[in-house]
Amino acid sequence: MDIFALQALLSAMNGAPILVVGDVMLDRFIYGGVSRVSAEAPVPVLAHARESVMLGAAGNVARNIAALGGTPLLVGLTGDDEAGTEARCLMSTALAEHVVVDGARPTTIKTRFVSDGQQLLRVDRESVEPVEGEIEATLAAQIAVAARGARAILVSDYGKGVVTPAIMAACHTAAKQNAAALIVDSKARHLALYGEADLIKPNAAELAFATGLPSEMDAQIEAALARALELSPCRAILVTRAAKGMSLAVRGENVRHFRRTPPEVFDTAGAGDTALAALGLAIAAGATLADAVEVALLASSIVVEKAGVATVTADEMLEAELAAHRAPTEAKIVTTEGLLRRIGLWRERGMRIGFTNGCFDILHPGHVAYLTEARSWCDRLIVAINSDASVRRAKGDGRPVNSLEARALVLAGLACVDLVTAFDEDTPVELIRRARPDLLVKGGDYSIETVVGADLVKGWGGEVKVAEFIDGHSTTAMLAKAGRR
Repeated sequence: MDIFALQALLSAMNGAPILVVGDVMLDRFIYGGVSRVSAEAPVPVLAHARESVMLGAAGNVARNIAALGGTPLLVGLTGDDEAGTEARCLMSTALAEHVVVDGARPTTIKTRFVSDGQQLLRVDRESVEPVEGEIEATLAAQIAVAARGARAILVSDYGKGVVTPAIMAACHTAAKQNAAALIVDSKARHLALYGEADLIKPNAAELAFATGLPSEMDAQIEAALARALELSPCRAILVTRAAKGMSLAVRGENVRHFRRTPPEVFDTAGAGDTALAALGLAIAAGATLADAVEVALLASSIVVEKAGVATVTADEMLEAELAAHRAPTEAKIVTTEGLLRRIGLWRERGMRIGFTNGCFDILHPGHVAYLTEARSWCDRLIVAINSDASVRRAKGDGRPVNSLEARALVLAGLACVDLVTAFDEDTPVELIRRARPDLLVKGGDYSIETVVGADLVKGWGGEVKVAEFIDGHSTTAMLAKAGRR
């Protein structure tokens, strides 16, 4: 799908009403550092630093629909407990309207303990008993009400008891009455439970679980999908395969494999929810099934670069698609807003962010040495360069020798540089204020006291360093020498 088609589809997705049915849970993350082993047992001691909590499972599907511009409605279940109250508080009034409270079961909570971007432990509190009786009847009645006007019904089955045969029957009835697509994200062993759904979306492990067949290579996936279509009366099955993309089997057609350049995976939690949300919204907006798969693949490739159970926006999808069609060097060159979004991702991963700036009119060995040294002091290095107008004000007419585009491309070609951005002001102080780097670096012809922004960085607990100066290299000297020739 080209960028213009994607933009049009994202616009059509805006405001689309989508019903999400399924298990609602809380995803809680407890972050901290580990520096010692307990004296009581050979286990790490996590020094608590912060916590975050968000809606998970069907709730996370709804969050992603909202982030992409759609209008989610949610039918699910919480317990009559503190976690249930917390979950409902995380919902808008409209989203919580059709959520049922069951005092006989706990709200599902997944608590993850994380240090340096790595999960140490996950603790689950849950009931997986199928709902029944009055609670089941109430959920079915809420589906009928909430589905009015919905363009798609998304069933998020995490196996926590909400998705029963009676609930699926209510979803099928609602889908027919509203001419809505019925899409199921399945973790069940028995795919026949979902009846004649328009699409079932397991991941590769879940497909193997349901069919008893391996699901690693393309040929194995094709065989497993063929078997899955024998086990289920659904119209199509889409299997998500992490870095290997997605594979789609439509009844009566050959399997199609969809690929993207594998992303820098940081956290896969909730990626299936994001894919389901994007898939359902795209179909509701009138996309072909193939285009909807492309959109789902794009959305999930973005969310796995984020920490925790995250969401994706339409702007992020457009930016990622544009970046995919640029050379790797060009993709390092970003606007201020793009820079801030990337910094947000890095901070979620606990990375140390470095910042330096300059004209970099004619790149020489001194520049390369100091940038390489700066990168050794941080996890990611941002280089901010003066715009052409800013250089002229600082250096006079005749400068810069190289345009902003040329200077940015040369810097982006260096392995030690992670992102390049530009500023039009005389100094980068406002950009530093917004970026809030952990480390501010300048070349060795400066002292720490004269580095622009040093007071800001020190003020929020950051560090200011001066890289080693290499004698005999300067842009001014190179230009003077060229002039003498």
